[in-house]
Amino acid sequence: MNEGVEWGAHICLLLDWLGEDRQPVSTTRLAAHFELPPPYLNKQLQSLVRAGIATSTPGARGGFRLARPLEKITMMDVVAAIEGPEPAFQCTEIRRRGAGRDSADGASDVPCAVSSAMRRGELAWRRALAEQTLADVKAEAEANAPGLGTKLRAWHDRN
Repeated sequence: MNEGVEWGAHICLLLDWLGEDRQPVSTTRLAAHFELPPPYLNKQLQSLVRAGIATSTPGARGGFRLARPLEKITMMDVVAAIEGPEPAFQCTEIRRRGAGRDSADGASDVPCAVSSAMRRGELAWRRALAEQTLADVKAEAEANAPGLGTKLRAWHDRN
């Protein structure tokens, strides 16, 4: 999984902590907060916008905001926005190559057991991520680091 998923989830949490009453937050400021490269972060932000997770305001005072509350954004939403909807595992049917090419036992006529196992695992993973909202993640972060939102807002106010 690409690091953009981690970046996207953290950006969503940060935008929520900064609050809706603030001006949109620029890519430059978001990148500075996490010491990330702005051009690459901007690609991730645009993916969040296309998925309806964030909104973008153009211009000198433009930037990004959340499009909906964290309670309505799942971890799977963020993964799908950044990674796309394609399955993580792609079976290439190597069992039909080499020694399996001319197999007369019919083994290659049934679904690939490796592919089936990977798809079951991915389905469980996707379901688990779809059950966790970013509000759940935020609550866990705040339980582990009380006052985190206040500290983040103060950093943004100073910088």
